[in-house]
Amino acid sequence: MATTVLIVDDHPGFRASAKLLLQSEGFTVVGEAEDGRSAIEQSAALAPDLILLDVQLPDIDGFEVASRVSNNEPRPAVILISSRDGGDFGPLVKASGARGFVGKAELSGESLRSVLDASVN
Repeated sequence: MATTVLIVDDHPGFRASAKLLLQSEGFTVVGEAEDGRSAIEQSAALAPDLILLDVQLPDIDGFEVASRVSNNEPRPAVILISSRDGGDFGPLVKASGARGFVGKAELSGESLRSVLDASVN
């Protein structure tokens, strides 16, 4: 089960809220990044089990970041997030190498575990 998490979002308030939520549900947040370049660098440096990755970042979109970090060893699980509905992204989530998608409003430890468990089965 993924336990260490890198949170990637350009909104500091969301990162702080997500960190508190995930820590309260047993995850260990090992880092935060505000853009795609930082996410790629931090992923390589921190080797998190899971990257919680916003779709819309100011430099490189989350789909491209997911594709790039999916080549790292050890390979992190990537779950894309957005305030938009996941249906808006169609096949882009799967094509990016991400394990799945969770809407920001539905973010919880349970929703992340559900995506991770579903992608293993």
